[in-house]
Amino acid sequence: MSAPADGDVNPLTRERDHLAASRSALRAMREDVESLDIRDVTANWVNAEVLARQIDDRIKALADLSDTPLFFGRLDYLHAPGADRAEGAEGERFYIGRRHVHDADGDPMVIDWRAPVSQPFYRASKKDPMDVGLRRRFGYTGGDLTAYEDEHLSDPAEAAATSRLLQQEIERPRVGPMRDIVATIQPEQDEIVRSDLSGSLCVQGGPGTGKTAVGLHRVAYLLYAHRERLSRTGTLVIGPNRSFLHYIEQVLPALGELEVKQATVDDLVAHVEVRGTDEAAAAVVKGDARMAEVLRRAVRSHVTLPTEPVVVVRGSRRWRVPAYELEAIVKELLDRDIRYGAARDALPQRIAHAVLVQMERSGEAPDDRVQDAVARNTAVKAAVKAIWPPVDPARLVLRLLTDADFLAEHAEGVLTDDEQKTILWAKPARSVKSAKWSAADAVLIDEATDLVQRTHSLGHVVLDEAQDLSPMQYRAVGRRCTTGSATVLGDLAQGTTPWATRSWQEALAHLGKAEAHIEELTAGFRVPTDVITYASRLLPHIAPGLTPVASVRENPGFFDVRPVGDDARVVAACEELLRNEGSVGLIAADARVPALAEALTAAGIGYLAPGEETTYETRLTLVPASLAKGLEYDYVVLDEPRAVVDGEPDERTGLRRLYVALTRAVSGLIVTHAAPLPPQLA
Repeated sequence: MSAPADGDVNPLTRERDHLAASRSALRAMREDVESLDIRDVTANWVNAEVLARQIDDRIKALADLSDTPLFFGRLDYLHAPGADRAEGAEGERFYIGRRHVHDADGDPMVIDWRAPVSQPFYRASKKDPMDVGLRRRFGYTGGDLTAYEDEHLSDPAEAAATSRLLQQEIERPRVGPMRDIVATIQPEQDEIVRSDLSGSLCVQGGPGTGKTAVGLHRVAYLLYAHRERLSRTGTLVIGPNRSFLHYIEQVLPALGELEVKQATVDDLVAHVEVRGTDEAAAAVVKGDARMAEVLRRAVRSHVTLPTEPVVVVRGSRRWRVPAYELEAIVKELLDRDIRYGAARDALPQRIAHAVLVQMERSGEAPDDRVQDAVARNTAVKAAVKAIWPPVDPARLVLRLLTDADFLAEHAEGVLTDDEQKTILWAKPARSVKSAKWSAADAVLIDEATDLVQRTHSLGHVVLDEAQDLSPMQYRAVGRRCTTGSATVLGDLAQGTTPWATRSWQEALAHLGKAEAHIEELTAGFRVPTDVITYASRLLPHIAPGLTPVASVRENPGFFDVRPVGDDARVVAACEELLRNEGSVGLIAADARVPALAEALTAAGIGYLAPGEETTYETRLTLVPASLAKGLEYDYVVLDEPRAVVDGEPDERTGLRRLYVALTRAVSGLIVTHAAPLPPQLA
């Protein structure tokens, strides 16, 4: 730890005093908001409710979390930011933290990490100091400031060194939900976090590269930089399953962002109750982007070209729109290729307009009210119902999946005969409610729904673990950000579905964001060197073109491969790791979970299921391999790698699942096996 730059006699005491003063100022800010009286400033109860909710959210955002550092860094600028350096403007000092704090006079005591003046904390270097003379990092135990570390960026005589406090923060044991990485964001991560809202971004990152955290911090940054716009249009974080969402749900609130919605793709397309499952072959066909064309044809097939005129009676006059003119109107609407429902809404107005043209030619002077009245005329309504009937998306999909002739008519030249047979239901359902819909069917209904009525678009969507989505699922997500942007996060090597993404360019095209910029993170901050090196033996077999993750951890971690004779030895490995500080995950093939649960119970060892990690008392989680993706634990026992591979439909998918399971450990990994290891690990 280098000498302080400011000449303090006791710098740690001075920094603790500033922390105490900042906490006091934050408390005063919160009390100011709590004391607001809004009884006489709102026009009605609706405005009062909205304002009260906004005040309540502001109070929550100003909460002082006792075990979370209020600031984690300090920047001493050589000159005042924005000042003309030729004037010799004296530099300023800024404390960098999770949220802005000011004193009673409005002067900043802590600067939000997202502010432009904070950026050099993450990006400044000896090569490019960004006008920073000193960067100071702080170490904490709980919420108490216990250490500091200085880096003199403007001093060429001082050699650049790896930050000890930074390494300690990265390697700090973790229990409970995922925490933010705001104190440890690296330059390449910061570039992604601060990317502009107008462009979409795809981040390919191997295990431990921090892609999930980067995506969440990007949301927090965008809300800071574009709050007014995103408060109108909305933001959404999409994860692979509920366990994953529970795991990450505290990150954004810890950064002061309380309004970001979280969902799975299944949540987005929940038009029907999912009670069935598909065979892999059927799910692959249903998830294929070609199904969008089949659905488009099926929806448009409901339109019938008119053969009879429409006769509108108004008073003593009869106005006749001939069939050929109606046909021209219908064909023009079809050629515009707008939503089915929007075209159906436009049709009566087009017919009414044709009537008004005749009225004007006869010397009348009708206005918009007359046109609306004609559009509501009984004869016009009957014609619209016959020509452009309403379509129920769920009924449409049900007919496609149960009526072989209807499917063949609209899948001709798109799906092969075998593919059509694959997705047809063996037992037709009597109704939409009684049907045993699968998750893939729900996505088809969502596509059909959008063909009828445009899906609401958000300002920004973060899609995590995207490599496991089907093309049709990408389309479902893309509909939620047609007028906004997206951040796509994933790792091609961790794709474990039969329809897993083959290339990001292809995936982004399905998402409707073909122009998105693709970034690759290859520096591993989470997985120890020995663990990632062992897991990377699988890469040539599962993702030959990907760059292996290079761990930047100074601590090589604990790693061991152990032959075992029974489940008692697996339990013993868990007990061994529980003697360490931090969380422990026992990851096993799904079929092995019941036996291991029984063994743990017999040994008197308590355990949780994924997503339940909210307590510091129970530190062991029993994780089915199918739910391990995106989760992390300080120590992991991986049970029976061969069973993990064999639990998947094919070896390639099984090896990818194994790669995921091997890379969940932050500090140590024990691999236990009775059966021979997969040869790819040799």
